[in-house]
Amino acid sequence: MSSTIRRAIIPAAGLGSRLLPATKAVPKEMLIVGDRPVIEHTVREVIESGITDITIVISGGKSMIQEHFRPNPALVAQLRADGKDGHADAVREIGELSRLGHITYLDQHGPYGNGTPVLNAYRHLDEAALVIWPDDVFVSHIPRAQQLITAYEKTNAPVLALMPMDPADSHRYGVPVVKEDLGEGSLRITGLVEKPKPDEAPSNYAAIGGYVITPGIVDELREATRRWHESPAGEIYLTDAINRYAAGRAVYGQVIDGTWYDTGNPLAYISAQLAFGLAHPEYGPALRKLIPAAPAE
Repeated sequence: MSSTIRRAIIPAAGLGSRLLPATKAVPKEMLIVGDRPVIEHTVREVIESGITDITIVISGGKSMIQEHFRPNPALVAQLRADGKDGHADAVREIGELSRLGHITYLDQHGPYGNGTPVLNAYRHLDEAALVIWPDDVFVSHIPRAQQLITAYEKTNAPVLALMPMDPADSHRYGVPVVKEDLGEGSLRITGLVEKPKPDEAPSNYAAIGGYVITPGIVDELREATRRWHESPAGEIYLTDAINRYAAGRAVYGQVIDGTWYDTGNPLAYISAQLAFGLAHPEYGPALRKLIPAAPAE
């Protein structure tokens, strides 16, 4: 699949503190959802959407991510020698993702905040790029990344992934200020309000972990980082850069058609595991028998 956007940035440098102690030694991006690590879901999604260059921004203790995607011909050969061709094919195919996505890795440097890995990866680019956080897994007929790219192709402007939200949950998300509903899930927005109280939420949509960013957004990140180095305080947030950009230029939200599974906290992670388990053709029937037998509190 060809795409107007060739590059994707996957920030994977976070500590995963909300999932401790599970993430003490294992990167949160390597926790399993279904039958594969959550970051593999993300990598497959962007490759299926036509991305040919992926930069994964990492920090210390994340070498397991690189090992997962690194081809391992010796293991493949051993599995075939043992007659385990299915496993051998699976290991070989994971290694192939690194070639298909031309995955490169970059150590994060700079002020704390989710804007920093984006700026690190964008340092030598001058084109629109996809930014996808590997905390979210989507199940959809058309990948979330492809839906964002299609929205960018229609608007030629930055695009944020949105999902309908229960107003009571507004304190958990960035909530867009909607200027105009353009139909087919496309919304012109003028900014985001971070974690507002339910009675102060400007809309019933939540911004989730997917963006198409443009050089203008990155210019705002550069300026924020410059000011931070002059007077170190606070964090560098992508949301702040988007808000500054949206003050005078067009930004859009695209309501994603699909089912969203957050894996960033224990309850959400367990819920994602359960949903994928129930949908599995082999494990689902057994789980459905088990769940009614679960003891009540």
